[in-house]
Amino acid sequence: MQKELKQHRNQCYTCMRPVSTCICELIKPLTTNTRFVILMHPKEYKKQKNGTGYMTNLQLDNAEIIVGVDFNKHPRVNEILSDQNNASFLLYPGKESFNLSISNSTEMNDFMGQHAYLFILDGTWPCARKMLKLSKNLQQLKRVSFNNSIKSKFIIKQQPEPLCLSTIESVYTVINLLKTNNLENCDTSKFLVPFEKMIKYQMEYCLNPDSKNYSPMANKKITPKNQYKKNTQRSTILET
Repeated sequence: MQKELKQHRNQCYTCMRPVSTCICELIKPLTTNTRFVILMHPKEYKKQKNGTGYMTNLQLDNAEIIVGVDFNKHPRVNEILSDQNNASFLLYPGKESFNLSISNSTEMNDFMGQHAYLFILDGTWPCARKMLKLSKNLQQLKRVSFNNSIKSKFIIKQQPEPLCLSTIESVYTVINLLKTNNLENCDTSKFLVPFEKMIKYQMEYCLNPDSKNYSPMANKKITPKNQYKKNTQRSTILET
């Protein structure tokens, strides 16, 4: 007897969400001076529906996604890094990183210039560490970081620490810091709207008694996450 075919919901192949919860009408791509290169771990690539790395790419004209783990010999990555006209940086915390939060316009412009490439490791801490460990070309890049003082709105996903941000929230923070110092001049007021809508859809799904993930205790309001993972081995750099 032929097995009954599983029914699949119609999917939007732009935002990768079910058509019923498509967020494309909310996507308003920004044009930035900075180019964002999202290095996405294969495990994150499989989470396109709720992955904010993919959503970040949709929200930026000057962005691209490169999927992989070892980028040491990746043609596109090395093409960017070898171009003498590019100034490339890695968004990654560390004692030697350039802190956007405490730098003035002159310092930031001297360090990054007006047309920087900013590489972002999109994955959990273990995945990000492996990506960086294998990618010696990325290890050579100057690093950029920022001081975060807000809690993530990504309440549908458990965060490892109170101030961990999703990829889209991190990029939003970076762009605003660059704006403050006149390296960017785009309007970011609606940058997080698709992200917030996605969270709302997910919360509604959890509150629907007919859904398999129904949770009567789910909070209807989008609020900062207050419960975090205990296991430090599951920490993340950019929680997608």
